[in-house]
Amino acid sequence: MNLLHLPQVRVTAILLLLAGLIGLVWAPNPLTAASPTELRSIPSIPLTDVNPVGANFFLDREVEPWKKEQTVRMAKEAGIGWMKQIFAWEEIEPRKNYFFDDKFRKSTWEKYDQIVDLAQQHGVRIIARLDRPPAWARPEGSPETAPPTRFEDYGDFVRALVDRYKGRVQFLQIWNEPNLAVEWTGRPDAPGYARLLQIAYEQAKAADPNVVVLSAPLAQTLEESAFNLNELKYLDALYKAGAGRYFDAISANAYGFDLPPDATPNATALNFGRLQLLREVMERNGDKDKPIWFNEFGWNASPESMSPEKLIWRRVSEEQQAQYTADAIALTRKWGWVGTLNIWYFRQVGDFSIERSDYFFRMVDTDFTPRPVYDRVRAAYDRLAVATPGEYEELATPVDARGPWQLANKPGASGGRVLQTTGDGATLSIRFNGTGIGLIMPPPAEPVRLLVRVDGAQSAVDIPAGGGEFVLAPLVKGLRPGEHTISLERVSGPAWGFDRVAVEMKPDFGPFFMFAGVALVGGLLMAASYMQNTGKH
Repeated sequence: MNLLHLPQVRVTAILLLLAGLIGLVWAPNPLTAASPTELRSIPSIPLTDVNPVGANFFLDREVEPWKKEQTVRMAKEAGIGWMKQIFAWEEIEPRKNYFFDDKFRKSTWEKYDQIVDLAQQHGVRIIARLDRPPAWARPEGSPETAPPTRFEDYGDFVRALVDRYKGRVQFLQIWNEPNLAVEWTGRPDAPGYARLLQIAYEQAKAADPNVVVLSAPLAQTLEESAFNLNELKYLDALYKAGAGRYFDAISANAYGFDLPPDATPNATALNFGRLQLLREVMERNGDKDKPIWFNEFGWNASPESMSPEKLIWRRVSEEQQAQYTADAIALTRKWGWVGTLNIWYFRQVGDFSIERSDYFFRMVDTDFTPRPVYDRVRAAYDRLAVATPGEYEELATPVDARGPWQLANKPGASGGRVLQTTGDGATLSIRFNGTGIGLIMPPPAEPVRLLVRVDGAQSAVDIPAGGGEFVLAPLVKGLRPGEHTISLERVSGPAWGFDRVAVEMKPDFGPFFMFAGVALVGGLLMAASYMQNTGKH
């Protein structure tokens, strides 16, 4: 009897062939699998590999807690990772070294404590704008935007704030638009502001060396009068006054007026591209290794009926506002020297009248109705929110750290900083497209166990203790190529931190070859059976 003639053998051959072919369709194919032609690398300028989407907020003016909560929640859902928020000196320190509200019998810090807690809960990092001196600290009869009489008083306030929010509020904007007389009473004074910046920088770094100090944003203006000074010339004067040693990043305003973001830079015109001229000033002064962060950024969508004299920022349609904002985010990623773009503004609390042009910058109405720019920004964020093969720094767009985390200076780290936990409840989640992911990190002083969840499955990963060199700690490998979300939290061990995220794309082709073998066996059996049957006849 010839076994190849048995019907069971032919059925088995057919089943093997079908199973193999179906498996080949499912398994990663080494002949067709996409392979990254270029791994993503870390940008060369520190503080640029960050979530570029930020916004200005007015939570200090909001009374109802649920509105604060909903504001921050909606912002986070749109991908906004940065909150530019004023911490008004006049409210916090009504008298020298006195931080108490006698009228309401409570700490003047209380309102700001709640804002900090809320931001940390949602994984939104705060950029604290520090200005508005109290009456006791400025010349009698001067406006609330006047510089303080004694710059040292301002330095003391900066230090008090850093001491209170150490590790929680680490990005500080020192003053606002000093190139305008309205923000620096009298005549713009670059050497004077440089001195204020130096004092604030030294006090902030003495309280917490890990803080990031941003210079005051300069207003976009073509003026060269006794009252307002062109921001390009003002920045150059700041460098000549020695201010370059006293900030970690430049702040700048970046309004687009009525032109698209790719409008040609022009020293005699106001547009978004003008920021490239500000960058040239930095480079001429030997400061090419620092970034520019956008303090106020956006386009105004006032209605056509708005009277021309009110259109300080000119106007575009709401559709143009939305598209230009998204295009600018994408464009600045290519420039390579831009950090976060803080949109002016997310939502106001009802004190901007609809008769005012600045009412029409909003991303969200006071009743929480999102405007077109909100949806377009969320889409722009989504395009950046998935890590592809390569490396990402600790504040990069795909990295979502919530709870008690802080930036900490670390020699040898990319950009000189790591992100580390400061207490219980810190969580980390990362969206990525690859087959594996790990963290490049300084070894902890003692072993750390992390609970790792990926695509619904969970496991424990042990990080051994060590010292010295940074190590790559693999978190998961061998995933099917595609998009995944990994989340981490500490189960046991001391505080831990990381410098970079490393994503790999190494498909496992073992299943492909296994199914190919199954299909081959099935095919050979069928061929042999057919040949036997043909020979018999």
